[in-house]
Amino acid sequence: MDVTSETQVDAGVETTVAHFGQLDILVSNAGIQIVAPVDDYDFAKWKQMLAIHLDGAFLTTRAALRYMYRQGHGGSIIYMGSVHSKEASLLKAPYVTAKHGLSGLAKVVAKEGAKHKVRANVICPGFVRTPLVDKQIPEQAKTLGITEEEVVRSIMLKDTVDGEFTTAQDVAEAALFFAGFESNALTGQSLIVSHGWFMQ
Repeated sequence: MDVTSETQVDAGVETTVAHFGQLDILVSNAGIQIVAPVDDYDFAKWKQMLAIHLDGAFLTTRAALRYMYRQGHGGSIIYMGSVHSKEASLLKAPYVTAKHGLSGLAKVVAKEGAKHKVRANVICPGFVRTPLVDKQIPEQAKTLGITEEEVVRSIMLKDTVDGEFTTAQDVAEAALFFAGFESNALTGQSLIVSHGWFMQ
């Protein structure tokens, strides 16, 4: 679905509930990346980035909460943040802005959802070798005038403890942890999964 479309999101969640009978977990994961310096960043692309990351998170959350509240047995809202929910990087102004915003949204949803047994948390991965990241490597190399290998070594992985990318499996295990933790003891939090890139 297009997560920036209110009608598509509401219909998608309705279809999901009709198929499975209930809704217990939402992983809000839609995202794109467009790299450019702030002084040269196209405003339409800025709005597109924020719409997908933040409007999409809001719309999927709102649709999910309406079912979770009615069901009466709670649920788990999990946002896909990033190390960029905590840290900034060159050429990523709207991405960093959006990922910081998800942290704030999760905290509000955690407070509002608590009386309905709904928890909200954020997973903050480091660089995961996905098509999104693969696309960034040549873009950053061109913009910064360095090789693709230098982008990986000196920008993406330079602050990790082992020079390794975070894996999709790492992120999935964090999501499973949040989804399975059924107490409000763990809500409104963010979990950094980054090979030590950012430590808190």
